[in-house]
Amino acid sequence: MKTELRYASHPQDVKKYGTEELRKAFLIQDIFQQDEITLVYSMYDRLIAGGAMPVNMPLKLEATDELKAKEFLERREIGIINVGGDSEITASGTVFKLGYKEALYLGKGTTDVIFSSKESGKPARFYFNSAPAHQTYPSKKVSISDGETVVLGNMESSNHRAVNKLLVNSVLQTCQLQMGMTELKPGSVWNTMPVHTHSRRMEAYFYFEVPEKQGICHFMGEPDETRHIWMKNEEAVLSPSWSIHSAAGTSNYTFIWGMAGENLDYGDMDVRHPDTLK
Repeated sequence: MKTELRYASHPQDVKKYGTEELRKAFLIQDIFQQDEITLVYSMYDRLIAGGAMPVNMPLKLEATDELKAKEFLERREIGIINVGGDSEITASGTVFKLGYKEALYLGKGTTDVIFSSKESGKPARFYFNSAPAHQTYPSKKVSISDGETVVLGNMESSNHRAVNKLLVNSVLQTCQLQMGMTELKPGSVWNTMPVHTHSRRMEAYFYFEVPEKQGICHFMGEPDETRHIWMKNEEAVLSPSWSIHSAAGTSNYTFIWGMAGENLDYGDMDVRHPDTLK
């Protein structure tokens, strides 16, 4: 398992960052590596973002030195979404079968988490977020049909999209972690517009289904002094609580959003309309 530590950045410092400094601080690349589990441990609410791609063998999720724990989920919860081939996840002896775009929540205290692909030629690609947990809640698989889907935006504003709330407190119990998936309709490129911040939690965005040779321009920063990061398919980005988080692509695409922080109120956000941004 490969672990990278990311420290938090003050918004006043980020205003001075150049392109490479922004990318080094917030962009997460090379998430899926054959027969590896990759981890980025962020100091923003101690969220861990990572990926697992078992091709030739199952992969076990083990505690790293940074966690100072016997098991990865000894004091944590985790949300997993499969963006690859058919798969199985074994957790505390229970086997969960996950297809494309299906999610799994594993609660605090879950042991022996093992990722497997059904076919090595079509390996699973597990993207996950993990946050500290203070209580144990039941593990549960959630498909799009089990969650809550809200259709927002329109073609006229290029942001017609379906927001699939999968691992949220209106669907299942979690301590602080929330995850979902937003699918943009053909012809739409903007997500999360109007933009917002939420001082009581941070987010991470993972972009996928980005066509070959196309790109995503992710917007971040304080609303009065924004920055951008160009991203490719299957890359993620950290979003501090003080930062907006939105993007426009050169094609439609899908992204997974994950949140961790003080509360589970999905609507807890301070909205800024496009004509007020700088």
